[in-house]
Amino acid sequence: MMLWVAVLLSAPCVGNRALLTLQARPHLVFEGDALTLRCQGRKHAVLSHVRFYKDGSYLPSSEERPSLTLGTATAASSGRYSCTAQVTYVLYVGTQTSETIMVQVRALFPPPVLSTIPFSGPRVGSPLTLRCRTQLLAQRPASSLLFSFYKGGQALTGWGPHPELYIPEVRAEHSGCYRCKAALRAGLFQKDSPLLEIRVWDPVSRPVLTLRPPHASLTVGHMVELRCEAKRGTPPILYTFYLDGRILGNRSAPRGGAISFLFPMMSEQDAGNYSCQAENSISKESSKPETLCLDGPQVPSAPPSSNRLAPWLSAVLLGVAVTAAALLRYFTPWRKNASRSPPSSLLSKGPQQIVPSHLLGPLPAQNLPPAPGEEQDALYVNVCYQNEKDEGIIYSEVCVVQNNNRAWPSESTSEAEVQSMSTIYQDPPRSL
Repeated sequence: MMLWVAVLLSAPCVGNRALLTLQARPHLVFEGDALTLRCQGRKHAVLSHVRFYKDGSYLPSSEERPSLTLGTATAASSGRYSCTAQVTYVLYVGTQTSETIMVQVRALFPPPVLSTIPFSGPRVGSPLTLRCRTQLLAQRPASSLLFSFYKGGQALTGWGPHPELYIPEVRAEHSGCYRCKAALRAGLFQKDSPLLEIRVWDPVSRPVLTLRPPHASLTVGHMVELRCEAKRGTPPILYTFYLDGRILGNRSAPRGGAISFLFPMMSEQDAGNYSCQAENSISKESSKPETLCLDGPQVPSAPPSSNRLAPWLSAVLLGVAVTAAALLRYFTPWRKNASRSPPSSLLSKGPQQIVPSHLLGPLPAQNLPPAPGEEQDALYVNVCYQNEKDEGIIYSEVCVVQNNNRAWPSESTSEAEVQSMSTIYQDPPRSL
């Protein structure tokens, strides 16, 4: 009786977890360390069907072994771990679960950061340094880091102890996305930097301005195209167009190349010296000026815009005013002469040459040159009745006379002289 009591007292409780414990090695875990879990029972306890769990999820392993190697520790290795096993201890046989332990993997060094020297975008032909920056923790002074550099997934260097890459003279093709890597033990444990886009700036070349149509002499109504192009230069490129130093407008080329500016020739104000300017973030250049001249008939082929209408209309009004003044000056002597009374000598002369007006057509021009210092009366008209039989018939005598004082010919003027200068017209016509 006493023997059975002693056996029962020495047997463990079924729910006692002290029969199974879990350990993580090393106790203080850093990135890059080999992490191992070990599930163990009390002394003389036999374990079987051992299983490991992380954050409640089963970790595949051999159930006959009480330990599990997780490999190189990383930040993802941190978590809550536990194990279960079938324990045989003295008279007790049952499944036990260990207490949960927390594994925190410490970062040995932060992810590297890639930067450039100089910090701003480099220019073509200038030197460039790539720097990969990170630092080891003080707990691992004996460890050393290795570095490598990449562009677009292609390795530029192998692993080495130098955290910088020097490029003595950059070119436009050096533009692209770069990154670097830092690692322990020749890359067995490594970290990548974020991508860094590097743009090598190429200053713009002197742009070339092309006129279309190519001839430099145009007429009103012609459409003119100004084409400006810089052969080199990192985009975006801003093109600005000028006329005699005055800005006409600007256009942007996000991917570089040529830009055109189209406009109609509306007036003489559109003639002059045209030029363009190309500009990007680091430089600007101006083209050689090109001259456009306005020539030929000024007949607009398109409606003028409001800002160009005033000069064109002023020129037309000026021409009309000049023409009206010339006509007024020409007809003033006619009106004065028509109001004078004809001399009686002309009415009493002998037979005159009578010609029906319907046979004459337009009056012939009399281009008689005036004598020096004299003026010429352009036209004289005399209306009279000839006799009783011809009553109701109107006759007109037209003569051209020259004088010094703008007076009629004197009474002494010979009949032959008068007849040579005069012609009588009849209306209505007489039958011949």
